[in-house]
Amino acid sequence: MIRLAVGFLLVAVCSTLTLLVALLLLPWRPARVKLCNYYGKFVGRAILWLAGATPEVRHRERIEQFRPAIYVSNHASTLDAFVAIWVCPIGGCGVAKKEILRIPFFGWLYLLSGHLTIDRGDRSSAIAALRDTADFVRKNGLSIWIWPEGTRSRDGRLQPLKKGFAHLALATKLPIVPVVVHRAHENWAKHTFMFQPIDLKIDILPAISTESWQPETIEAHLAEVHKAFADQLGDSQKPLTVQVVNYQSPAAVAGEQSRDGFR
Repeated sequence: MIRLAVGFLLVAVCSTLTLLVALLLLPWRPARVKLCNYYGKFVGRAILWLAGATPEVRHRERIEQFRPAIYVSNHASTLDAFVAIWVCPIGGCGVAKKEILRIPFFGWLYLLSGHLTIDRGDRSSAIAALRDTADFVRKNGLSIWIWPEGTRSRDGRLQPLKKGFAHLALATKLPIVPVVVHRAHENWAKHTFMFQPIDLKIDILPAISTESWQPETIEAHLAEVHKAFADQLGDSQKPLTVQVVNYQSPAAVAGEQSRDGFR
């Protein structure tokens, strides 16, 4: 409880100070995005420390090497949000569900940050918001950070991926960089405020080019990214058998579609 109280106070103070600066930057959305990236470098790392998570980022150089990019991460814990704002490069635009705006201080800053919120219950609105974000990042040379599972896993296991990030990739042609977070759910489980100290491993995987991605093969692209996560995660976080996506390369799928007359 002491750790939780100190963390809340830290977020409240830092968010309030950053929010005041963000108000001055209202006409310049890219500047607000970058301002909050700097906020995340300090607050994200501080919350990891308070939560008892000792992070080790493997191949962190890939964050800068491939940007601008679409960074996709597995999602099993509240801790993931603080991993994201700490690891995300300067100029990285986050995509989060609208419920984040309800969080005191943190959500208020997010509202002014220039990052994107989407309404998962309104598909047409979510698609339009993603389309606007694609235009925004492409125009300003920014990156995107998104959790493609759409919501936190209850048991830490990888869930099927939703198509939002793939549509962003199709629209921007930015490379996909998978960010694999190990065991975060053991530190800060969903719907709890109890912390368990852990060594937190974070793997930055090689970029996946999207230059040749096509709407007709989107399921194969989802499977390719899903497999990259599944191969890297430990046994306790690999998807259950019923969740495993049958992976075929995009080229193979395209070939089958061509033979079957679908293209």
